[in-house]
Amino acid sequence: MNTTPTATPTQMLSDAGVSIWLDDLSRGRLATGTLRKLIEEKNVVGVTTNPSIFHAAITTGHDYDAIVAAQAAAGATVEDTVFEITTTDVADACDLFAPVAAATRGVDGRVSIEVDPRLAWDTAGTIAEAKHLYKKVNKDNVLIKIPATLEGLEAITATLAEGISVNVTLIFSLERYRAVINAFQSGLEQAKDNGHDLSKIHSVASFFVSRVDSEIDKRLDAIGTDEARALKGKAGVANARLAYQVYEELFSTERWDLLADAGALPQRPLWASTGVKDPAYPDTLYVTELVAPGVVNTMPEKTLDATFDHGTVTGNTISRGYDDANATLNALDGLGVSYNEVVALLESEGLDKFVASWKELLADVEGALAAARKDA
Repeated sequence: MNTTPTATPTQMLSDAGVSIWLDDLSRGRLATGTLRKLIEEKNVVGVTTNPSIFHAAITTGHDYDAIVAAQAAAGATVEDTVFEITTTDVADACDLFAPVAAATRGVDGRVSIEVDPRLAWDTAGTIAEAKHLYKKVNKDNVLIKIPATLEGLEAITATLAEGISVNVTLIFSLERYRAVINAFQSGLEQAKDNGHDLSKIHSVASFFVSRVDSEIDKRLDAIGTDEARALKGKAGVANARLAYQVYEELFSTERWDLLADAGALPQRPLWASTGVKDPAYPDTLYVTELVAPGVVNTMPEKTLDATFDHGTVTGNTISRGYDDANATLNALDGLGVSYNEVVALLESEGLDKFVASWKELLADVEGALAAARKDA
């Protein structure tokens, strides 16, 4: 008797329209083949990076000793060395994902690299850095990450207008997400005027999930009532579900139809920060509760492994949850938890963390360069 093998949870996610990207990259992952294995076995079709990920990769083990030694011998600065290391890893990952990109016409097979986080409040500096990164990586399937600060919105539009694909990062609020979609559509309108093929410009909007719960749960604990405790662990999913509702609304307008007719593809929502911070919650919470067609979920490997092992995928878990999501945010407001205050704080903290990681990375690489020069 023949039995059909049961699809894995990650295959079921893919079948439900969710693109699984890994939120991690290192030279070791590329050299040992572990990243290739995740593509083959766990439905991974893209990679995201950030300053914290590169800091962890570069300061662990000896995978970067040779490139640091070569940079030291060439008299490179610390900034040049970090630029060389990160863009080389991303370019190599782009090559690994090139078949996925070809098979999906560039929708997946994407590798993201972030502009220097110290430029988050500098529109002109961000635009220049985005072009510089794009030129250096020199791969069609790279995404340049730009934070969704107010200063970043203009940079997002200008970068897309140059025909460069963008991953908009650090989005926490629904209001800012609307502004991001507007910046995206403005960028495509300008790209069209500039003669670019809109079908080749891709974008995702990285909407952060777990950090919303971490901050709001603290406030609910401080309130301490049964009503407050009952809302713990619900805000992150509710906020993301309402973001998907915004996506559905703003990509079904006459403005968007004109761009789609010209070949444009929608900017997909990407769920970021999907590792559970509170061990009391299911470790696949921010995966299985945020399933809908046309989204990306970028997962740390621990979350990917948990999903592959025991994730329960039951089809679309977003669209039928809008009423509950609104009720959750309204209940939080009723308890005096300020949504606007929370999302503003999270944006500020998120940027501060990335800047701190970048500065630590520069300091560590500076030390490594000095040691390499001494040994030479």
